[in-house]
Amino acid sequence: MSQTDAPAPTQSRGLEGVTALDTELSFIDGQKGELLYRGYGIQDLAENTSFEETAYLLWKGSLPTQAQLDELNAQLREARPVHPDLLDHLRHHTPKDANPMAAMRTALSMLAAYDDEADVMDAEANYRKAVRLTAKLPTLVAAFDRIRKGLDPVAPKQEGSTAHDFLYMLNGEEPGPAAEAIMDAALVLHAEHGLNASTFTARVISSTLSDMYSAVVGAMGALKGPLHGGANIEVMKTLLKLDESGQSAQDFVDEKLAKKEKIMGIGHRVYKTLDPRAVILRDMLEDLSEEKGETKWLEMSDTIRTTVKETKGLDANVDFYSASVYYLLGIETDLYTPIFAISRMTGWTAHLLEQWEDNRLIRPRAEYVGPRGLTVTPVAERG
Repeated sequence: MSQTDAPAPTQSRGLEGVTALDTELSFIDGQKGELLYRGYGIQDLAENTSFEETAYLLWKGSLPTQAQLDELNAQLREARPVHPDLLDHLRHHTPKDANPMAAMRTALSMLAAYDDEADVMDAEANYRKAVRLTAKLPTLVAAFDRIRKGLDPVAPKQEGSTAHDFLYMLNGEEPGPAAEAIMDAALVLHAEHGLNASTFTARVISSTLSDMYSAVVGAMGALKGPLHGGANIEVMKTLLKLDESGQSAQDFVDEKLAKKEKIMGIGHRVYKTLDPRAVILRDMLEDLSEEKGETKWLEMSDTIRTTVKETKGLDANVDFYSASVYYLLGIETDLYTPIFAISRMTGWTAHLLEQWEDNRLIRPRAEYVGPRGLTVTPVAERG
């Protein structure tokens, strides 16, 4: 077929509905509210596997045996410490009021300088980097939060789960079993979600055969946006403002809808029903609310969700309930997106490993809609 006979490219605003590539990593049925990681239902994984098992599944294609899980846990624990230079950068060269995602974006980029395999592109080296990135990001997030509060970073114990060590480094004390279990499940729920904006960014970068660090730094930049990873921060800000105002959740929703304003955490580009991750997080929030004796966040959230569902037909997404779960765990609001990144690092890196198995440069076209036929006027004659 000649170039002139080639079919015209299909245009879709925001690439909605466009299938760019094949993947074995996750499947989403937005009509049924179904999410699978390599064939396993998300509820099954959240209830019956650990974050580390889920990471292995995404990276390797199957759930690990006990021996394989023990090996991965040992690798993750060994890799959790970061070079002292990175802690010095966070301590002396990162403003205390810096956006945590901006701080982590820079720290991730710096990690490459301390990795001898940063530019080694064989499959095994890339797998080892995926493990190291997953291990080190929780250490960096916890260190940044403590340093900005005037506290010393807590070194990883290099024991137990990713969720346990992260909460320990963040708070300087051992987490309780419930807190660890909830954090672990939240990490499973956020690990992978198809070709979302940050994952697509990572795959575009990797398709140029750039390195893994460059790709995840780009993904981090995409995740920072309030229409992607930053949505749960906006959800919690809304709930806190609503609580402070004394306005009822019902009146709040009615007012928002009357003004045709968006309610963060409601609606999803893919799901046309309740996000299956939101179902699990809602149950977690209910259990946590009862344990803490604080049910107002659950009550407000349920009122907002049901009212918008009845009025607009839109339902909650994963960000809607994760906000209150993290808040009741005592986590600073602006750390929600970095915690999202801790989990999604496994999905990003799994996509990179998949991309490099059969790489093709990702290069869509843009439809030119500007003027044509203009001619240059000498600069002295331009008015």
